[in-house]
Amino acid sequence: MISLSYKSITGFMNRLVLKTSKISALNPIEMMVASLILGSVTYVYLFNLAKSSEILSTVSIYDTSFLSTILYASPNDISFSPLKQDPPLPAASISRIELKQLSIALSDPTNQHNMDTIMRFHDYIESTQLDFSSLGYQEKGVMTYKDHLCYNVSKTCPTMETITKDNNVILSYVFDLSDDQRIKASHLWDQKVMASSLDRLTPTAMQYHHSEGSISTIVWLIRIIKNISRDTAVRMKSASKMDVIVVAAGYIMMAFTFLSLYIKMHKLGSKYTLATTIFMSGFFSFMLSLATVYKLGAPVSPVLLSEATPFLVVTIGFERPYKLTKCIFEQENNNTDNSNVLQIISRSVEVIAPTLIRDGLLEIVVFILGAKSALPGLREFCLMSAFLIGYDMMLMFTWYISVLSLKLELRKIKETASTSASAPDTTTASEASSSSTTSIESNHSRNKKPAIIKTKLLMIIGFLTMHVFEFCSTLSFSSSRNNPHSLPQVSVIEPTIEPLLSSILNQHRASGSANGLLLKVSPSINFQLLAPSHFQGLPPVKSLLAEIYNTYTIYAQDPVISKWVVAILMVSILLNTYLFEIAKYNRQTTQQYQPPTIHHQGSSHANSPPLSRKLASAVTPPPVSSPNLTTKKGSLHSTSTPTLRHHHKKHQHQLSIRTVEECLYILKNTDQGASNLADEEIILLIQHAHIAPYVLEKVLGDLERAVRIRKAVISRASTTQTLESSALPVTEYDYSKVLGACCENVIGYMPIPVGVAGPMMIDGESIHLPMATTEGCLVASVARGCKAVNANGAGGATTVLIADGMTRGPCVEFPNIIDAGLCKRWLDHEGFDIVAHAFNNTSRFARVRKIQVAMAGKLLYIRFSTTTGDAMGMNMISKGCEKALSKIAEHFPTMQIVSLSGNYCTDKKPAAINWIEGRGKSVVAEAVIPSSVVEKVLKTTVDALVELNISKNLIGSAMAGSMGGFNAHAANILTAMYIAAGQDPAQNVESSNCITLMKSVNNGSALHISCSMPSIEVGTVGGGTILPPQQAMLDMLGVRGPHPTDPGKNAQKLARIICAAVMAGELSLCAALAAGHLVKAHMQHNRATATVPAVNDDSKKKAPKTPASTPRYSLSRQDTMPEAGDCIL
Repeated sequence: MISLSYKSITGFMNRLVLKTSKISALNPIEMMVASLILGSVTYVYLFNLAKSSEILSTVSIYDTSFLSTILYASPNDISFSPLKQDPPLPAASISRIELKQLSIALSDPTNQHNMDTIMRFHDYIESTQLDFSSLGYQEKGVMTYKDHLCYNVSKTCPTMETITKDNNVILSYVFDLSDDQRIKASHLWDQKVMASSLDRLTPTAMQYHHSEGSISTIVWLIRIIKNISRDTAVRMKSASKMDVIVVAAGYIMMAFTFLSLYIKMHKLGSKYTLATTIFMSGFFSFMLSLATVYKLGAPVSPVLLSEATPFLVVTIGFERPYKLTKCIFEQENNNTDNSNVLQIISRSVEVIAPTLIRDGLLEIVVFILGAKSALPGLREFCLMSAFLIGYDMMLMFTWYISVLSLKLELRKIKETASTSASAPDTTTASEASSSSTTSIESNHSRNKKPAIIKTKLLMIIGFLTMHVFEFCSTLSFSSSRNNPHSLPQVSVIEPTIEPLLSSILNQHRASGSANGLLLKVSPSINFQLLAPSHFQGLPPVKSLLAEIYNTYTIYAQDPVISKWVVAILMVSILLNTYLFEIAKYNRQTTQQYQPPTIHHQGSSHANSPPLSRKLASAVTPPPVSSPNLTTKKGSLHSTSTPTLRHHHKKHQHQLSIRTVEECLYILKNTDQGASNLADEEIILLIQHAHIAPYVLEKVLGDLERAVRIRKAVISRASTTQTLESSALPVTEYDYSKVLGACCENVIGYMPIPVGVAGPMMIDGESIHLPMATTEGCLVASVARGCKAVNANGAGGATTVLIADGMTRGPCVEFPNIIDAGLCKRWLDHEGFDIVAHAFNNTSRFARVRKIQVAMAGKLLYIRFSTTTGDAMGMNMISKGCEKALSKIAEHFPTMQIVSLSGNYCTDKKPAAINWIEGRGKSVVAEAVIPSSVVEKVLKTTVDALVELNISKNLIGSAMAGSMGGFNAHAANILTAMYIAAGQDPAQNVESSNCITLMKSVNNGSALHISCSMPSIEVGTVGGGTILPPQQAMLDMLGVRGPHPTDPGKNAQKLARIICAAVMAGELSLCAALAAGHLVKAHMQHNRATATVPAVNDDSKKKAPKTPASTPRYSLSRQDTMPEAGDCIL
């Protein structure tokens, strides 16, 4: 269900992104304007918030110049005593409370309306609901100060108000901090109060938001810079050195991230435009995410932003827009069918969007999990980060796609102009040299993708883990208050506080509690009661117009937006001027250059091709001459060898082939290299022995291009010269899996049909059997055998593994047979443990089970039988044999190693030792099939099958002197499954050793069939199993890679499946032979398309009868049996 849900979500997201990208590419100007408007509105909203921030405002609503004071009174104290930290007493013996005060500045304390406003505000904050779930806390429920948080002993929450001589009203609140939930609720109450605004009563910073609008922008910015500098200096003094180092390192890495973005985009062919656009997209995403979390009621501390934003930039980075840009430029460079910009962007988004969406969703999930943390700072930051990634992906496929669309349109116009200008001179190669500046090493970056994704995820997870466990916690709202010596504490002798302390202590004593009392006095929160407005309102229409005018005034007078509008206007003017100049230049070029008229025989001037077609033909390389080859209809190649097909635009538009010296200079130039040479020029260097064909992958850095060029080189050097234009495929294959692992000098890949038989019930599990083969009827035959084995009453196949041990048999030589005999006896007894210990130390999985020694003269053959986990194991055993032979040489210095493999293994050759002793996995499979199934499915009888098996598989093979070949066609099924599952097909020589036995059981009512295969050599890791198609087949069988808990179990299961499949194939073929259906089936299915000549009437004869259709001994003796003395030859 989770997989289906994930696929449906990603499918919907892919379709939505593709549709959005098409709209953005089709309407780039409208999308850019819409994005800029959205960014401007978000900026104004955040600008207003910034003015009310305690960091960015000139006056703070929190009195940050003081730290909280901690007081303590024991049960016997008559007053509070100051403490620097909590007393070392058990938590249960202390009652913890906190005193918070709101300071409201009044201009006229005698005004009754002002006092009524304060009392309404007092009632409001006492009754305001604190919802934990809305801010991401794990706790559930709703609390209020009056009903849950107030510290009281008489079941009533007392009201404490004071008016100072400075006309300030002080509202005091005492909080009960008896548990963690109430402590969190206390923090939430602070946030609610600081964000509240009732009538004309607002936090002090909001009042400055109105007053600072009248001062100049420069003065306001100077105040902000001064305030931030002062706050930063205070926090750096109070922070630890590790915090400062971590934050400084984050800013340095962020700077390098920006620099890397510009460098990467410069390599793609854009100096500043695209990198700046990506930076603006990220900035818009940051503003939108910040505004969203503020709207959701989870504001992020400015201190938190300043400390954590660099790490967010580094971990998220700009990898997604860079990949998108690179993919679009590659599609544009590979554009051989003259697709328009919309088609190029659509194809690119369709290719790259699923990967980008998957990576983005994965990062969002990680941050959402981080938002579940109980740390308040980390929770809000992770929530903002999740929204940031979502907005970044949204803007990438809207705002950034529109800019890219405009960029590609301008490039196309510029290329058209340069092509028109260069049309009179067809001998220059300037186009090729200019287009070479945008080379992209796609294969190198493709190999780095998984590493980049893993690194980013590890950085994000490590970042969250570091703060969850508080290894280096810079995400703190009060990081500057952690050092008690950095700032003074709140004075408790103030007249607004001192009387409250005595009252609180007396109230605690009156409750009869025997606990000590711990009191935390927090800095006051400042509020301002604004003067009443003289604006009495307007009629509805005038009010609406006034609102519109005020909004316009705010946006138009904003210093940033006003300059933004001017900048956009200037860019628009420059862009239109540029387009007009290009259009004018194209008209002048067309008028000045009139191409010569090309007259064709039988055609007029009116039918001559247009200019665009002539220009296209002018830049097309001439075909390479080759001898004409006469081919039959339906051949895989044409009558002449065409020019090498180019898949890269800059490799295609080459007006002329440069000389060997020029190509060699470009090849050795590190700034240019092979990527700036056309394919034909690379072939020229190979033909002049400047590049070896086997190092093309290393020289070019593009695996597919290397294969394509090598295919062309081999074709042109061959006698027939047909390979280059043949149907051997090259594209759409991951050659990185092949290079250095599976094949060398690659010229393509060979597709082989893969069929599936089954499902077959094997050891209680229903399994489909993949078979890669070109032999008709083979898969169908095995499928019929599976049907018979699975039929009602049959019960499926049962397998047993009787041995597991891959072998290697080195050959060593001694000076005489005495030394050889002593070594053999030593290995058979006390030397076994010594040699096995040395062998086993070479691998985690290799374990010697048996050592078999044979002696021929003074030669000694040592056959190591070893378990190798889930690997086939030949390389693993070879390494162990080298170490074991070294250990033997320590005890027998006269020994000489003749060969690491002395053919005593025996590998890929028929040998009786494999048939007798086994090699790899030794498996036996059996099945019991009712006679009714034999007759209905297999169309024969149990007795006929038993007799045919004895006569054919046992006696017939013995008459032929067969060794391990007592079967009908075990190699057929085994080899087909070997190829499909990435095994070594050459090992079918010994792996196909099989004896098939059939017996009538249950008084002839059932058939018992078994296949014994003592030397199945398979593995699920290494070799061909690393190729993606073969891995897909192993996935289908459920045996891909190493077993997670029991090494070797996957390879053993694969051997069991193969043995059971062989049994199904044996059953079906023997039944076809017994019933006489084999030739008929092959003629009907395997040769269905073959042309069969007509048969004359006199040649129509009855087909010979089969043993199943006639009695076996019903032929006339005088017609068939020779007389005594006759020659039977």
